[in-house]
Amino acid sequence: MSDHPMILHGYWRSGTSYRTRIALNLKGLSYEQRAIDLRRGDQAGEAYRALNVQGLVPALEVQGQVITQSPAIIEWLEERYPDPPLLPHDPLERARVRALAAIIGCDIHPLNNLRVLTALKGQFGADQAALDAWAARWIRPGFEALNAHVSARGARFAHGDQPGLIDCYLVPQIYSARRFNVDLSPYTALLRVEENASAHKAFIDAHPDNQPDAD
Repeated sequence: MSDHPMILHGYWRSGTSYRTRIALNLKGLSYEQRAIDLRRGDQAGEAYRALNVQGLVPALEVQGQVITQSPAIIEWLEERYPDPPLLPHDPLERARVRALAAIIGCDIHPLNNLRVLTALKGQFGADQAALDAWAARWIRPGFEALNAHVSARGARFAHGDQPGLIDCYLVPQIYSARRFNVDLSPYTALLRVEENASAHKAFIDAHPDNQPDAD
């Protein structure tokens, strides 16, 4: 358990908040949740901007400090609470895992998060079908690469038989892909990871539907 109280500011359906909850749960850490309703505009309010000037979620309050950006939060958790590990021991394997997680964190998720979709609707008149097609355009190539890796490993999770960093990113992105009506049938290895995660308490407790601010 954590030796300091932690407060996670996030939104139940945010992929970045979701991945951070998974990491906290895998580490067995206790934390309080503070809901930032992105639809209502809480992220732009003065109180939240005082914590995170960028106005994005999540933000983690810990030890009198605030950590923003989910990759930085998860890396801090790994450094501060190394057991159980989210990264392999070998430096080259660690780099490989970070690169695979970045396929989602850098190449997929930023292009289909709420503020991008809002811009596509507001500035370019995109309807839901167009938004679904836009999201799929970026999800498919990333999932093809990840599926090849997971297939080669033949393990229960993305990089082994225990969940780790890639899974923190992957499971929320699969959830998001379903919201955009992406056909996931080609990605059999990724669906196997999702099935194993669905029976793991850390993932169950982190699921959007199980959050206190969920619809």
